[in-house]
Amino acid sequence: MPGLVPGIHTHRGAAMVSKDSFNVFIAVYMMANRKHGTIYTGVTSKLPSRVYDHREGVIEGFTKRYGLHRLVWYEWNESMVAAIQREKTIKKYSRAWKVNLIERENPDWEDLFPGLVGMNRQKLPEP
Repeated sequence: MPGLVPGIHTHRGAAMVSKDSFNVFIAVYMMANRKHGTIYTGVTSKLPSRVYDHREGVIEGFTKRYGLHRLVWYEWNESMVAAIQREKTIKKYSRAWKVNLIERENPDWEDLFPGLVGMNRQKLPEP
């Protein structure tokens, strides 16, 4: 696909995993509590464990306060520098732009975490 680099990006839920020898999964991601709900944009070097922590409420702050347990969008990056720059860019855009970005690849705002870690997808109940 044009613009997608194997090993870095995702396309329509098909993960092309970026992983180095130290088990690093560098990504920018968005969490939400429901379709068209509250959105959090973050960056991490270990996406599966970071999302797990958000889901379990281990991380104090915004995602715990607003119950953001769904991974609704993510994008792999080659380096933390690139990922941090991408996160800053995304955070500057309007909510409508972010919603469009999510819905291009995940129109129902399904939780992508199970697919990320090889589990069967399950629908989370609406709050």
